[in-house]
Amino acid sequence: MSANNVVLQPEKIHIVDFRVVKNKVDSSARFSVEKVEGHELSFGFNLGFNLDDKLVKAEFRCEISARDKQAESAEGQFYIVFIYYIENLQELAILDKENKIALYGGLGNALASITYSTSRGILMTRLQDTAFQGFILPVINPNELLDKPILR
Repeated sequence: MSANNVVLQPEKIHIVDFRVVKNKVDSSARFSVEKVEGHELSFGFNLGFNLDDKLVKAEFRCEISARDKQAESAEGQFYIVFIYYIENLQELAILDKENKIALYGGLGNALASITYSTSRGILMTRLQDTAFQGFILPVINPNELLDKPILR
């Protein structure tokens, strides 16, 4: 089977661990959730591979900001790390001649999708009773994550 014919098998992807590394919300005492005029969101995403152990680390960071009608502000910073065990990683992630990992079968898209949607649920619970209560990460094309690496 050539790399072009590799088919992603979702049942072979397992989340083995996740950690909320950073969970920070700051707002002024006068900030009014009821008077929020909108939110701004930025995010980044990285994948790291341990091919021998069939492990992938996915890092998701996001920053949220909001202003209310009185120009009071709130800011949130979040960093969540997921560890995936992928039974057939050797078929989906191959080291090329330049020692870069080439992904096949839609693996990058699948990991971005799982990471983002699971992070959405985590943040929904973490943002309750904060200046961002009611905020939900918007639905996006997961390929956007693959184009937004976390800058170190």
